[in-house]
Amino acid sequence: MTPIKPVRTAVFPVAGRGTRFLPATKAMPKEMLPIVDKPLIQHAVEEAVAAGATRLVFITGSTKRAIEDHFDRDPELERALEASGKQELLALVHDILPAGVSCVYIRQGEPLGLGHAVLCARPAVGDEPFFVHLPDDLIHAPIGCLAQMQQHHEQHGASVLAVEDVPREKTSSYGIVDVDGEQRLRKIVEKPAPEKAPSTLAVVGRYLLTPAIFDHLERIGRGAGGEIQLTDGIAALLAKEPVYAFRFAGQRYDCGSKLGYIEAIIDFAMEDPALRGPLQAHLASQD
Repeated sequence: MTPIKPVRTAVFPVAGRGTRFLPATKAMPKEMLPIVDKPLIQHAVEEAVAAGATRLVFITGSTKRAIEDHFDRDPELERALEASGKQELLALVHDILPAGVSCVYIRQGEPLGLGHAVLCARPAVGDEPFFVHLPDDLIHAPIGCLAQMQQHHEQHGASVLAVEDVPREKTSSYGIVDVDGEQRLRKIVEKPAPEKAPSTLAVVGRYLLTPAIFDHLERIGRGAGGEIQLTDGIAALLAKEPVYAFRFAGQRYDCGSKLGYIEAIIDFAMEDPALRGPLQAHLASQD
């Protein structure tokens, strides 16, 4: 039996413009929007690192320099914090990027879809399985979603997609999968109308893919919306090798929507002992 390669690389497609959050995202990447005091992209990186990733590949656009700055050293800030004795804050700044973890930034020249963004990562990924993490989908769980998927991959050695059930009327917002009794994909369809959806099992922002996906993405060409769709690449992949759906444990927040983003902030704030009481009092006063 061929040994299963560890997953060492995580790809973050972060070239989108975040128009639903304008004007806040006019000059700031949507991935830098904070959940209380930690940006979405840092939540994403921490989840990937906890799952074993040591190479972080950011597929960026022209307005995303703030992401690179966030994960870079800031000696002036560090000196100021140290001089003022703010050791806890200094430790927080140092821990943004753990030792032994490297960052790669690749510019997506044209907005040609998620599949194209993943294809842009090929030179950095090489011939190994890799994670794809969409920071808009924040998943709060005792064991990170990617770590859960890594455990599943170790059992099967195949690609894994994180899924959850959604209301049938919302299938047109997701890639929808049809699976057999072992949760192996039989079909994946991009944003089907409710009456045409093969199920209500939706793919939600986490992928663990074998490197075979790259050849399929190169061959499929442009699909819906004139973009290279990752869903189409996965559909081609599952005709050649197994792809599994994985029902993760945890709470997902759709932080690409204003309501989901606000819900995440409230729930994360309620876990902070310093914020819980005052926040509960404020919310109660709104009744």
